[in-house]
Amino acid sequence: MRSASLSWFDIFRLGLVQTALGAVVVLTTSTLNRVMVVELALPATLPGFLVGLHYAMQVFRPRLGHGSDLGGRRTPWVIGGMAVLCGGGVLAAIATALMASHLAAGLGLAVIAFIMIGIGVGAAGTTLLVLLAKRTDPSRRSAAASIAWIMMIAGFIATTALAGHALDPFSPARLVAVSSTVSAIAMFLTLIGVWNVESGPPSRIEPAAATPPPETSLTSFRKELIAIWNEPESRRFAIFIFVSMLAYSAQDLILEPFAGSVFGMTPGETTKLSGVQHGGALIGMITVPVVNGLMPAWRTRSSQWIVGGCLASAIAIFGLALAAVFAPTWPLRASVLALGITNGIYAIAAIGAMMNLVGAGQGNREGTRMGVWGASQAISFGIGGFLGTLASDAARHLLSSASLAYALVFTTEAVLFIVAARLANKIDQPAESVRVSKTPLLPANQGA
Repeated sequence: MRSASLSWFDIFRLGLVQTALGAVVVLTTSTLNRVMVVELALPATLPGFLVGLHYAMQVFRPRLGHGSDLGGRRTPWVIGGMAVLCGGGVLAAIATALMASHLAAGLGLAVIAFIMIGIGVGAAGTTLLVLLAKRTDPSRRSAAASIAWIMMIAGFIATTALAGHALDPFSPARLVAVSSTVSAIAMFLTLIGVWNVESGPPSRIEPAAATPPPETSLTSFRKELIAIWNEPESRRFAIFIFVSMLAYSAQDLILEPFAGSVFGMTPGETTKLSGVQHGGALIGMITVPVVNGLMPAWRTRSSQWIVGGCLASAIAIFGLALAAVFAPTWPLRASVLALGITNGIYAIAAIGAMMNLVGAGQGNREGTRMGVWGASQAISFGIGGFLGTLASDAARHLLSSASLAYALVFTTEAVLFIVAARLANKIDQPAESVRVSKTPLLPANQGA
């Protein structure tokens, strides 16, 4: 029988699922919303509502995670969630194309599509993280988190770059073809990624988990949810995630419309601009483990990485506010790259803390606990995305200037990141996480 602990090859395979998930999501949250706002001349609030709907569906993440806790196996949830996600991605592209000629029918189809996307992301994303946490040896867990998210960002970059070329010259039929191709590839990568990873018993999350929980600990989802919320660290981390993701997500839906309306970029150019941002995020995510390896004294300071990333993100987003004021002469790509790098640093530090904290509470509740944090992130993303587009529309109406409207929204996001940095100071990881974080990303005897 193969070892219960995932090998480095298995960890990279599971990273393919993150790559696939990111590839589908980036088209629906970035490219489709830009097409609705610029090409179809629809209010930015509309895609904000649709993407907010997909995040609203992820409020079911705790319940989905609890279901995987009960069943014990995560693979069916990952595969099923990705199938729903990919189907929703194709349907969303068809709905967007339909809006050009039949707006009401297109909107109705889009609502169904984004509900599917939300449920698919919630099921696949939550259970994938728990699968990584439970099947990865503690000495590799932080590295596994870095690998998975770096591969997801790689999916963002590859998709935005290739789709950016494929979408020009733009047409509704071309949009549907690109989305269908991406979804098909994503499903194939998912099947490769999860193949045979649950063939043996899972690794323990922490020594305290060695004692099986009482039979009643998984019989009531409501009791589980209340118990997790009463855990100080789980609750504190959920609040931090909510505030920091609110700051991050408010710019997510308006960046491409901002570049299109203020800087006059085409759909292909703004899609490539998203690729610049995700490329920066990749650099930021790589920076954290590299610095940890070169500077051992920094390895135990995850909360300081998070604080620094939040403050740096605030500065970078304020740079976008300046870009709105001084367009078109402002170096927009440089500002977007800086935002990506700072967001990457903050994100990978927060994800590492999440992987280490998921098993720190009582009982066999990893799926439910991860679901609570995922729901906090999703709700925040939904609210932030919708409020960002709503504030953009309202400010443009009141100020009669697109540039000043975007500058106001970006400045508000910078303030939120500063608040998130203050909250991050209160995050404490369990003692085990300190030991885990001292392991280099790839041991010398493993190779790349």
